[in-house]
Order: sequence, then C-alpha cells, then structure tokens
Amino acid sequence: MSGNGWVRAGVGAIATVAILAALNFASSVLAPVAYALFIIAIVWPMQSCLQSHLPRLLALAVVILLLVVVFVVFASLVASSFGRVGRWLVSDAARLQLLYGQATAWLDAHGIGVAALWAEHFDVRWLVRAVQEIAGRLNATIGFWLVVLVYVILGLLEVDDAEHRIRAMQNRAAAHSLLEGSVATAAKFRRYLLIRTQMSVATGVLVWALASVTGLQFAAEWGVIAFALNYIPFIGPFIATMFPTMFALAQFASWQAALAVFACLNIIQFVIGSYIEPRISGRALAISPFVVLFAVLFWTFLWGLFGAFIGVPITIAVLTFCAQHPASRWLSDLLGASSDRPEVKATR
Repeated sequence: MSGNGWVRAGVGAIATVAILAALNFASSVLAPVAYALFIIAIVWPMQSCLQSHLPRLLALAVVILLLVVVFVVFASLVASSFGRVGRWLVSDAARLQLLYGQATAWLDAHGIGVAALWAEHFDVRWLVRAVQEIAGRLNATIGFWLVVLVYVILGLLEVDDAEHRIRAMQNRAAAHSLLEGSVATAAKFRRYLLIRTQMSVATGVLVWALASVTGLQFAAEWGVIAFALNYIPFIGPFIATMFPTMFALAQFASWQAALAVFACLNIIQFVIGSYIEPRISGRALAISPFVVLFAVLFWTFLWGLFGAFIGVPITIAVLTFCAQHPASRWLSDLLGASSDRPEVKATR
C-alpha cells in the first residue's frame, strides 16, 4: 500500500471512530429521531388516507390518539406482567435463597470450584433487584416516548412538504434516489413490523399454552413477556427463555422440570424464529442472520435498550438506500437487502 493509501485508511478509521463517538454521545437526541422516523413510515399510509377525507389536523389527531392508545396498552401489559412476577420473587426471596444455597452446595460437592466464586458476587437478591430495575426502566421511558411523540407529530405534518422540496431539487439523480429509497424503506419497515408482530403473537400464545399445560404460575404474564421481548431479535427471545426457566426451577424445586421447560421454550423459539419467520418474510427482508445479530448488539452498545429494537430497522434503511446508488449497491447485494430490487436492464 502506498503512502497516500495509508493516509486515506487512517483518515477513514479516524472518521469512523468519530462518527461512532458522536452517535453514542448524542444518543439522547438521535435515538428519538430514529424511532420517530420509523413510526412515521409505519403510520403515514393511515395519515394519508385519513387526510384525504378529513381535515389535516383532525386526521393527525386520530392517528396520534391511536398511537397513544397502542403504546399505553402495550406498556401497561408489559409493566404489569413484570411487576406481578417481581412481587412474587420479593415475597418468596427467602425460599429462593435456600434453593440457591442448595444448588451452590451441590456444585461445590462435585468439585465445581467456580460455584464458590460465583456465590461471592451473586445471590437471589441480585435477581430481585434486576427484575425491579427492569420495571423501573419501563416507567422511566415515558419521557423518551413523549419526545418521540413530538417528533412524530411534527414529522407527519412535514411529509408532504418534504416530498415537494425533494422533487424541486436541482440534482435530479439525488432527488430520485431519496424518493425511491424513502418509499422502499417505508414499505420494508411496515413489512418488518407486521412480521415481527405476527411472530410475537404466535410466540406469546405458545408460551402461554406451555406454561398453562405445565402448571407454571403466571402463564398469561409469561406469554405477554415473550410477546414483548420477541420484538428484539436474538436478545429478546433469549431473555424470554431464561426467565420462565429460572422461575420453573424456583416453583417446582426440580432441575428436571426446569430443564423440560427450557427445552420446550427453545423449541418454540427455534421453530418460529428459524423456520416460520424466514419463510413468511420472504426475500424482501432477506438480511443475513449475522448482520441482524451484529446490528442488534452494535446499536445496543451505542444506545442501550432503545438501540436493541431500532438496530435492525436502521440497518434495513441503510442497506435499502445503498441499493439506490450504483457505487454502494454492492453492499446491499452482498448483505441481501436488495434482493427485491428490479434487475437493471442491459443497455447498448
């Protein structure tokens, strides 16, 4: 590599680090914007349809009211489910501590020395605090969603004007890429959310049925938790599997019963996540599982819990816009985001 090549590589690395640092530093500003754009893309067809029959502001009020109702119902169900499980853990903390002490004693007796080290840093009170912290974070997100709601209101009022400004741009190629990329991204967002909702409902129903059949307490709550966490790829299903398993161990005081619950939950997650969902999503959202996992972990690292869900939609948007330009189309082709792009006809 020549000297200029090393300089360009160094500048590119520094720019990448600077961009990542800026994304992390400005998360409180950029994360609400990202969520607002995602929501706008989802609800715009409804807004457009309503404002063709109603005054613009009245149509906006109807859409916002529906959004608020959906959010409040969803948040209330999740908070109530975690709260009921958390209260049970608090009330039976002494029994759980006894079970944990028996487990660590068994591990020590079988020569597993790590149990002693683990016991110094973990007890059941840590688990109780973790559940309580999750419930507290759910309540703390109200401020975040209020900011998102303001952005959504302003954004829905600006969609038509933004389209007119883009169409009036002198750079026709850039205007075409922006419009086509925005339309394609919004369509993929709607399909992504529809598929995730369908799969989340199926997962929640199956988890509820499994808990009911096995006699696991709070069957409805486990179904709601599985439904909600399934919106976060990979991480959500893992958490939705571990919580009922640990609860089964505490309720039944039998590792065989807990293992059976764990195995059945993993079968549910595998069948829905690895078999049914890819066939329903089709080629339009055919992103590599490696890319999906990387997106979830990367944006979780940058923006925490809020980045865990929005990471995949951001990746879909980036790859969709990459497909609009010949210079970057190779990236979307490589990662599978442009599989539904019309083939370019050969020209002489």
